[in-house]
Amino acid sequence: MESKRILIVEDEPVNRELLVENLSLAGYETEIAATGEEAWRMLSENPGTYDMILLDRLMPDMDGIEILRRSKENPTLIHTPLIMHTAMSSDADIAEGLRAGAYYYLTKPYATETLLAIVATAAEDHRQQLELQSKVHQAARTLTCLKNAQFQFSTPDQARDIATLVATATPNPERVVLGLTELMLNAVEHGNLGIGYAEKSRLIEEGRLFEEIAKRLDTPDHAGKQAMLEFSREGDEFRFLIRDLGSGFDWRDYLEISPERAFDTHGRGIAMSRMISFDCLEYQGCGNQVLARVTMS
Repeated sequence: MESKRILIVEDEPVNRELLVENLSLAGYETEIAATGEEAWRMLSENPGTYDMILLDRLMPDMDGIEILRRSKENPTLIHTPLIMHTAMSSDADIAEGLRAGAYYYLTKPYATETLLAIVATAAEDHRQQLELQSKVHQAARTLTCLKNAQFQFSTPDQARDIATLVATATPNPERVVLGLTELMLNAVEHGNLGIGYAEKSRLIEEGRLFEEIAKRLDTPDHAGKQAMLEFSREGDEFRFLIRDLGSGFDWRDYLEISPERAFDTHGRGIAMSRMISFDCLEYQGCGNQVLARVTMS
């Protein structure tokens, strides 16, 4: 597997050396920027160079929040994972970073194992995003004529394939496919298969999530369960209604990435879908049905 290149933005020399050492030993390529201004120059001159950015919050010239904001305005950098690492650990400070787009968080001091776990999560999320975008580019453009459609799906692979297909019916499939995939995967994993938040955290930590999904899909209780996607278009508005057979959940806690969950290895999908992919995200009933809408001309 090709090694990932990480830009480390850190003004403290000792911290920089430790980060470079730990990440290099884990197989990552690293480059360093000692100031915010230097980091932004490197990013703006070569925006497609880095697979990930490890960003210090407090720096003397340009702070991490400003780099985050600028990155989210750059079409090449907008999907590059940014991990904020900081000693500012109050709920208000974390919330500010989350609003600016820091979907991954580390608070100093942190163990090497914690650093590598968050970096691995961000790298895998980014890999899946790039894979989805590649599939979108390869899909048939004739789907722009699609007005109404209904799909059933039961596995993560089916969810990804259908999301890729349906996203190509919109003028900006690269934007839509990320959020649509997240919502459809939630319908399979959390809805139909009943994998709860804490259980998913444990399975990811143990490296057994995919094994557990395959196991549940093969049991009598879950083998016949189908989630549903209804797609419709009215003028410039595109609607995606997703329904699963689960008992629902308290979706209100997941529309934004809360400070309490900022350091978890998952749980960002709904909030990222709402912020990046859709103009409106509305959960209905007990939470086993969600309507996503986006307007595009």
